[in-house]
Amino acid sequence: MSSLYTRSKEFTRNRKSQSDSPPASPSPTAKTLRHERLSRLESGGSNPTTSDSYGDRASARARREAREARLATLTSRVEEDSNRDYKKLYEGALTENQKLKTKLQEAQLELADIKSKLEKMAQQKQEKTSDRSSMLEMEKRERRALERKMSEMEEEMKVLTELKSDNQRLKDENGALIRVISKLSK
Repeated sequence: MSSLYTRSKEFTRNRKSQSDSPPASPSPTAKTLRHERLSRLESGGSNPTTSDSYGDRASARARREAREARLATLTSRVEEDSNRDYKKLYEGALTENQKLKTKLQEAQLELADIKSKLEKMAQQKQEKTSDRSSMLEMEKRERRALERKMSEMEEEMKVLTELKSDNQRLKDENGALIRVISKLSK
């Protein structure tokens, strides 16, 4: 009776463990049950004693507890690793953010510097153009003044040539008069 009782109890455990684990890989308890069945068949089908079944149950329980302990440590390790990974990822993201912030600040400073240089150049260009326009106006005025002087000098040259020709004519007339007077006086 006890063997039937243990067998039905193990059978329900086997079902529970199969429902807990994926169907593709049989659980270790199912493997131990198969192993026990094979060992029973090889021994000639003799019924195990209650002490053997108790030992088998105790060893199965010990194996199950060891397995659960290993799974617990594995899951805790996985959780720790995942926590560490998240922590490392977070720290990495923070350092990368800091680097990007410093690069952004440097770029903003450089942009401000370039803007100020550009404004200075624009002011200088505007001053140069205003200087050029004032220079152009001054040059125009000077050119007009020089043109006026040239026209005045040309007029004076004309007057001088007329005066020279008048002077020469008067000299010639004076010479002729002197000759006439000298002839009359003789």
